[in-house]
Amino acid sequence: QLQLVESGGGLVQSGGSQTLSCTASRFTLNYYAIAWFRQAPGKEREGVACISNSGGTSNYADSVKGRFTISRDNAKNTVWLQMNNLKPEDAAVYYCAAGAGWVPSLTHGEEIKVGEFDRWGQGTQVTVSS
Repeated sequence: QLQLVESGGGLVQSGGSQTLSCTASRFTLNYYAIAWFRQAPGKEREGVACISNSGGTSNYADSVKGRFTISRDNAKNTVWLQMNNLKPEDAAVYYCAAGAGWVPSLTHGEEIKVGEFDRWGQGTQVTVSS
């Protein structure tokens, strides 16, 4: 089964940093745009960052701009989400997701949409203590 696997979640203090990783089992990420989403209890899943298959284009939700950075290394088949200056409202389960080729979510300023990505990981919990 083709699968994405997230890692790197855990407990971090408010103002701290954390890096999440997303790798793929049984397929290469090279041809896919990758996005990070998050979902807090009782809330809808929210797209926070998205990166093109080459890594040359990225887009961020306004809530994380300037604090989060998405990057990738196709040789390592890995995408990262570097999160700095974490706030309690960043606490959520974080998911990575893959969408084939170019997706509209990559357009600067556009909402990163769940429906544009069809392969998902199981998620990793990020907890931010105040």
